[in-house]
Amino acid sequence: MSNTHNRTRYALVGTGNRGTTMWGGELLAGWSDHVDLVGICDLNLMRAERARGMIGGDAPLYADFATLMAEQKPSLVIVCTPDHNHDDIIVAALEAGADVISEKPLTTTVEKIARIRDAEARTGRRVDVSFNYRFAPTAAKMKELIDAGTIGQVTSVDFHWYLDNRHGADYFRRWHAFEKNSGSLFVHKATHHFDLLNWYLGSDPVEVKAFGELLHYGAKGPFRGPRCRICPHRDECPYFFDLAADGFLDALYEDPSEVDGYVRDACVFREDIDIPDTMTAVIRYASGAQVSYSLNTYMPVEGHHIAFNGHLGRIELRQYEKQPWEMPKADEILVVRSFGGGVERIEMPHQPGGHYGGDNLMRDMIFKGERPDPLGQRAGSRAGAVSVLTGLAALKSARTGGAVRLQDIAPPGIF
Repeated sequence: MSNTHNRTRYALVGTGNRGTTMWGGELLAGWSDHVDLVGICDLNLMRAERARGMIGGDAPLYADFATLMAEQKPSLVIVCTPDHNHDDIIVAALEAGADVISEKPLTTTVEKIARIRDAEARTGRRVDVSFNYRFAPTAAKMKELIDAGTIGQVTSVDFHWYLDNRHGADYFRRWHAFEKNSGSLFVHKATHHFDLLNWYLGSDPVEVKAFGELLHYGAKGPFRGPRCRICPHRDECPYFFDLAADGFLDALYEDPSEVDGYVRDACVFREDIDIPDTMTAVIRYASGAQVSYSLNTYMPVEGHHIAFNGHLGRIELRQYEKQPWEMPKADEILVVRSFGGGVERIEMPHQPGGHYGGDNLMRDMIFKGERPDPLGQRAGSRAGAVSVLTGLAALKSARTGGAVRLQDIAPPGIF
């Protein structure tokens, strides 16, 4: 997409938190020799204007994507809109001759996957998916250990992700809380986790059996209000969110809500929320590996636990992101070898930038020219598609009670 001599002319579509920071101000601040922001698009022009003030520069604002493409002709479009309309923007960008970076997930339905893949093949352009977790140094080290055969063939994986009662609750305050928008957290959030599994194992998932229920948020809540700012239960609700106390989010969302009606502090106990908040899945891979996975969204801790079990040992990580006790500023990977081989403790210090350095390393690879990628960290549309299909299979299994084979739901050409 870029080299060190030519700056990539890019357009940003969607000016929420992620677009304004990761692909806006941070990108321009750290990669200004490699990128040039030539247009900002959002249906809510007040939000777009607020975002531009935070990003910096004077990129023109557009409410209509086609007009932006016709006038600015960017070579790259970065898509940060709600998940359900990624496909419309991606396809239009590809057809206009631009490459695309899509925030995760790639999209939300099988039909939309097919539409994106067809457009990419037809136009010859490229779609990248923002799977930044692949680039975190700890993840890269575990991938190196697995690929080197440190524990032999991986036969099973234990993978459990914990969202705390602030981060997890945030998905239920926003548009993500409805399946039509996000595909559920089996798609929106777990797309990261399923992609990591697919990448770590170097194999495709074959079959999923899952459970998912709404056990804590939504109609399960003890009371509810119209939104936190005017809720009569604000003094007794542990999920009260004071948007006014967060200057960044308040500026992006409060006044702009008068334009489009979208409020950032909606009630987590809305009775029409229709996605699970408690999820488990068992996944069988083509390699023979079996995975036990869970995602919980109202924990007192944030982070994840993963362990790879093989014929020659086990690789284990407990990554702490937030918890009510002090933890060292490093991850510790445990490599436990079978047959008296003992344990090796590998310390991975946290790197600067989001996702323990993963965000910066991903942007380096994309924007600082073609670089070696021995671990296959850069993710394209197929990786995005397979992770979404894993989530869709999990959701279907949870809804129907039966196991779901990915080949039975996938569009042609994926497997």
